[in-house]
Amino acid sequence: MADDSKSDSKAEIGSYVAVGDSFTEGVGDPGPDGAFVGWADRFAVLLADRRPEGDFRYTNLAVRGKLLDQIVADQVPRAVDMAPDLVSFCAGGNDIIRPGTDPDEVAERFERALVRLTAVSGTVMVTTGFDTRGVPVLKHLRGKIATYNGHVRAIADRYGCPVLDLWSLRSVRDRRAWDADRLHLSPEGHTRVALRAGQVLGLDVPADPEQAWPPLPPRGALDVRRDNVAWAREFLVPWIGRRLRGESSGDHVTAKGALSPDDIRMRIAPVA
Repeated sequence: MADDSKSDSKAEIGSYVAVGDSFTEGVGDPGPDGAFVGWADRFAVLLADRRPEGDFRYTNLAVRGKLLDQIVADQVPRAVDMAPDLVSFCAGGNDIIRPGTDPDEVAERFERALVRLTAVSGTVMVTTGFDTRGVPVLKHLRGKIATYNGHVRAIADRYGCPVLDLWSLRSVRDRRAWDADRLHLSPEGHTRVALRAGQVLGLDVPADPEQAWPPLPPRGALDVRRDNVAWAREFLVPWIGRRLRGESSGDHVTAKGALSPDDIRMRIAPVA
C-alpha cells in the first residue's frame, strides 16, 4: 500500500527532480525578481537542509500549461536520464479540466509514465488534485477531479509511491491560499504545500501546513459580486480565449532547470 508519511530514510535524499505543470513551476509565487518560486523549490530547500552543504542537486523541469503527453514527452525522459533519488510527478490536471476528457484514460497514460520514473528513481511522489468545491468555473468538475484522484491513489498503491494529497489539505481551501487568478496558489499556499510534502516524506518541518488562518472581516454580497466581475474580466476571459485559439500559457516558457538551494533561499527570504 502507498504510505503517505514515509520514514526517516528519506533524509538521505541527495537529488530531486520536479516534473509537472504550472503548479510545480510555481505560478502565483513570484520571487523578488518576478520569476516564480513555488512549492517544489521551497520543498527542495527543506530537503537540502538535511544534507551537508553542497551535497544536494535539484532540477525543476515543470512548465505551465503543459498537458500530460507534453510532460511525458519533454520532461519524463530528462528525469529518467538524471535518475534522481526523488521525483515529484504532478501531471494530468490540465487534461482533466478540458471538456470531453476521460479521467480513466488520462490515468492510464499517467501510470505508463510513472512506471518509467519508478524504474530509475529511488522514490516517486505523486500528487492529487485540489478540491475545487469553492472555485468558480472549476467547481462543476469536482466529481471528475475526484475520479482522477482515486486513480492516482490506486496507482500509487500499486507502485509504493508516497502521495501528496492536496484534496485533503484543508488550509488551501481559504481564498488567501490562492492567487488573484483563482487557479494558482499564492506564496502562502505554495508554502503550505511544501510543508505538507515534507511531512509526507517524514521530514521535521518548521511549521504546520494546517495552521489556522487569521480571521477575515466579513464581505457583503456586493463586494463578492464586484470581485467576481473583476476576476472574470481579468483572468477568465483571457483563459477562455487561449483555449479557443489553441494557445497555452507555456508556449514560450523554458523550464527553470537546475537550481541551487542557496539561490532559492535568497529568493524566498523577502517573501517568506
